Amino acid sequence: MDLRGLFLIAAGLFAVAGGVFDWEWFMNHRKARFMTAILTRAGARIFYIILGIGIAVVGLLVTIGVVS
Repeated sequence: MDLRGLFLIAAGLFAVAGGVFDWEWFMNHRKARFMTAILTRAGARIFYIILGIGIAVVGLLVTIGVVS
C-alpha cells in the first residue's frame, strides 16, 4: 500500500466535501476565490467536486499499484 495514494485519496475527498457542503472558509480561500470569480459560486462548487473525484481516483490507482 502506497502512502502517496492514501494522501491523494484524502485530499480528493476533502475537495469533494468542500464543494458538497459549501464550506464558507473553503470557498473563501484566496485560491478558491479565483475559481469562484471565473465560474460563480455554484460553478466553483461543481469544479471542486469533479476535481476531488479525479484526485481520489488517481489516489486509488496509485494505492492499488496501477499507476506508479
